[in-house]
Amino acid sequence: MRPPKSSQLPAQRRYMVAGVALEAPALSAGLHIVATPIGNLGDITLRALQALAGADLIACEDTRITRKLLDRYGIDTPLTPYHDHNAAAARPALLRRLAQGAALALVCDAGTPLVSDPGFKLVRAALAAGHPVTALPGPSALLAALTVAGLPTDQFFFAGFLPPKQAARRARISALARVPGTLVFYETGPRLAGALADLAAGLGAREAAICRELTKLHEDIRRGDLAMLAQGYATAEVRGEIAIVVAPPPSEERPSAEDADRLLRDALARASLKDAVAEVSAATGLPRRDVYQRALALARQTVNDRTGHGAPG
Repeated sequence: MRPPKSSQLPAQRRYMVAGVALEAPALSAGLHIVATPIGNLGDITLRALQALAGADLIACEDTRITRKLLDRYGIDTPLTPYHDHNAAAARPALLRRLAQGAALALVCDAGTPLVSDPGFKLVRAALAAGHPVTALPGPSALLAALTVAGLPTDQFFFAGFLPPKQAARRARISALARVPGTLVFYETGPRLAGALADLAAGLGAREAAICRELTKLHEDIRRGDLAMLAQGYATAEVRGEIAIVVAPPPSEERPSAEDADRLLRDALARASLKDAVAEVSAATGLPRRDVYQRALALARQTVNDRTGHGAPG
């Protein structure tokens, strides 16, 4: 049987695939987490199209970006903004709609919602209120980068965005140094050079891949060790969405006493004793008690050096 002409379908339940108008069944009541393309709009799933067309309302980060996707597929479902800046005010209204039996679709600008995007608090609140929450899986920059990087995928840790300030960024990298798996970060173009320089300094000559603009027209993937990549991007002007994939640590060897002392001195120079001990213990795998005792010894040594106590006569 031929599908009906687009003029015979209710606008809000219609979507287009390859020029053919299709009718979407009304989406069941509840919150539906819908993954959308990270670049190439052809990556949308058929189930996602049905859900977006069949929903009563779509909550999205930027209505302009989501509208481009909906226009591509002839979908007229109403949109409402839901992002970091308005979430506290918008969330109660969305929960009221769910309480009234509405079918609400949640999308982010690109990829899978809640992965470095707003939505966690809405999902948690919906579950607490007893509303059904359904995932419609699909595109993800995290998984796309991981699959093309050529690095181990059996264990990986998604670390999101590194802190923008160097001291905090270095501390975060140090804390991640001994994670026994591949590391994946998101980064912006203007901050890429600084992030790579600190990753190279903190993690050494690990293999890595820089995955930029995945699935888009100007997709670019560069592989090498961190030092080489840091040098290559040191002065480059970079734009677009970026994922950095870094190989796991080469071994589980315990650091030497000299290496541990170096890390401690660096941490003590910019953090409290408690925070420095926690950072170095996490980075090296050494027992916190042992790191604490060594930190006290180094602190006493520093005081003695400054006052001249303990110096030979």
